[in-house]
Amino acid sequence: MSTHRILSAAIGVLFVLAAGAAHPQAESGERAVSRAFLTLVAGEQQDVRHALEVIESTWEPSHLPMALDVLRLIRNPGASVALVQTMQGETGAEHGYDIGAWQRDLWNAPEALPSRYAAFKGALYSFIDPRFSAYFDAVGEPLIRLDEIVWGGVRQDGIPPLRNPAMLAAEDAGYLEDGHIVFGISVDGDARAYPKRILGWHEMFVDTVGGVPVAGVYCTLCGTVILYLTEHDGVNHALGTSGFLYRSNKLMYDQATQSLWSTMRGTPVAGPLAGKGIVLERGSVVTTTWGEWRRRHPDTRVLSLDTGHQRDYAEGAAYRDYFATDEVMFAVPALDTRLKNKDEVFTLLLARHPEHPLAISADFLAANLVHHDAIEDTAFVVLTDPTGANRAYASDEVRFTAYDGDRSVRDSEGGSWTLSEHALSAEDGRVLHRVPAQRAFWFGWYSAFPHTRLVH
Repeated sequence: MSTHRILSAAIGVLFVLAAGAAHPQAESGERAVSRAFLTLVAGEQQDVRHALEVIESTWEPSHLPMALDVLRLIRNPGASVALVQTMQGETGAEHGYDIGAWQRDLWNAPEALPSRYAAFKGALYSFIDPRFSAYFDAVGEPLIRLDEIVWGGVRQDGIPPLRNPAMLAAEDAGYLEDGHIVFGISVDGDARAYPKRILGWHEMFVDTVGGVPVAGVYCTLCGTVILYLTEHDGVNHALGTSGFLYRSNKLMYDQATQSLWSTMRGTPVAGPLAGKGIVLERGSVVTTTWGEWRRRHPDTRVLSLDTGHQRDYAEGAAYRDYFATDEVMFAVPALDTRLKNKDEVFTLLLARHPEHPLAISADFLAANLVHHDAIEDTAFVVLTDPTGANRAYASDEVRFTAYDGDRSVRDSEGGSWTLSEHALSAEDGRVLHRVPAQRAFWFGWYSAFPHTRLVH
């Protein structure tokens, strides 16, 4: 399809979504401005010149989100120069082509969006993937700022999730060495290992584990692997990778409604399902080594290299350059310098207390193998083994004093407890269940939860 036809189709979508406005004259002006911004991306040269004149002559603060959306997509150097000059002249900022700096200014100011911004955004990103328009067609009452939803550089499922992936018995996984990093889960006794070297290229697996439908979501940008039980109130939500980010954290989508979902919270944040009270239950994940996971779970299964995709699945190949520095790839509203951006933290977001997130430095836990803490009325203990793997368990009134780094834990009364992936079990029959938690990069967790408590 030609760029002219794509542009016409996108603008047609925009007009339809803007139809029925309460103030036709005002909406006509907004449509003209939206058309102008879209023209910068896919218009002919003479149309681009006129579009720039319209943008400059009608500029108001609500134009800045649209300008930033199109600036990454413009392929006409002259149009980019002219648009940046207008942005700088109208705002007084001198950020040039530093889109991240513009975004930080925008996101730290009160939200000011055109009334039909969602329609514009859907039309614009349909240039890249026609499926993107559905994210914004019925955006409803979004729970996050729409101007903070940014394109991550791929189409819908352009980073392909592994759906019902092939698994191997441990003894057949000759491609893995003991020191390779895996993300381990156990659901109703069904132990699985997902090597970082594979999952880094796919960022999600969707499967049934222990008879339970689950999705494991790996946001490589923010270093987080979270396991979600995808069935809620009898509905199994088929999740995928939307292609968009919020604060450098991937947004998921569900196939049925095309709603956008927060990876960090496990809830829809824009679209038909947003605000419906849907929050997926979390499962437990441990980041450890293949050798340690296999020793603990000799009957584990592990991802096969036969994924149906051609990738360099060598250890460390995925995101090698990104992981090698402390630089952030996508802008976030603010950073917190108490830790380095990509320092790892062990994080908890309890369903009972979602407004009280907690992050504990992985280095702190490596030096404190038994760490007691509490979130509101929920007391728990974090146990860290010699590989640096962290597991959290409810502790109630029990005070633990020693952990052998394997399966044996002792409490302050001299009682002996046995550690499993699901619980701590005492000799007298008491059971303390696992508390879902996961690793993350500090900047990613802080961006999602700037009010988080930090232990370091």
